[in-house]
Amino acid sequence: MSFEEVFFRIYRRGKANDKSSTATTAVLPAETRRIAVMNQKGGCGKTTTAVNLSACLAEMGCRVLLLDLDPQAHATLGLGFRGDDLPLSIYHALKPAGVPLAQVLQATYHPNLKLAPANALLASLQVELVDQPRRERNLSAQLEDVASEFNFIFIDCPPSLNLLTLNALTAATHVIIPIQTHYLSLDGMRELFKTIQLVRSEFNPQLEIRGILPTLFDGRTRINRAMLETIREYFRGQVFDTVIHWSSPLSECPMAGQPVTRYAPEARGAEDYRRLAEELLQEHHA
Repeated sequence: MSFEEVFFRIYRRGKANDKSSTATTAVLPAETRRIAVMNQKGGCGKTTTAVNLSACLAEMGCRVLLLDLDPQAHATLGLGFRGDDLPLSIYHALKPAGVPLAQVLQATYHPNLKLAPANALLASLQVELVDQPRRERNLSAQLEDVASEFNFIFIDCPPSLNLLTLNALTAATHVIIPIQTHYLSLDGMRELFKTIQLVRSEFNPQLEIRGILPTLFDGRTRINRAMLETIREYFRGQVFDTVIHWSSPLSECPMAGQPVTRYAPEARGAEDYRRLAEELLQEHHA
């Protein structure tokens, strides 16, 4: 059955799926989890997820590195930095004969959270790497020297499938795919899965999809509720229990350069991302 058939069957039925996650005691992973947060469609909450999930895990006691691999540098801004004001960025580590990644890392508001910032220079990296052998493994090579210092490494990917995304997927152990609970958000998902499968077969056989994350959910509308149930049914077993609800503080906190847990700790968005962090840790619970 196609996605469209599933959607219209559920929408006509008018039922909602109301699953909720259960909080669990945080147990740190035995090995570093390198998680690419990706979707080639913009506006799906990709950077919001990378920033706020990183912050929640840091606040729970995990050692976390957030890598901004998007030339728009929105994750960098989301933690209060302007990449153009910094002497070094992730570009300087990934370019040919680049500096060690450790020299790029910035301390943030929380001692458990480090940032590898981005700026506009990152847009030129694909051209600079075009003739370099094993150019898809630059990020993997750089992470080897710092990975052991962290429990989680999150990579905020650009909203496109390019050499930067390929570096992220080759370096990652897992992928989180944020998906807006709107009908058109499914456009391109088939190509995204093909890309992940290609990377798995050619460069990184250990790469796994950790989960699809419904975002920008508004439970007041029937179509949003139907979309959520459809996503759960169509991608059965691959969708997080946690849903990220639409909330004003999630839209506002990047302007303040703070994660939502710091900007508005009692907001629905902060609660949702804490629940997601708990769910991500749940697989390590003994």
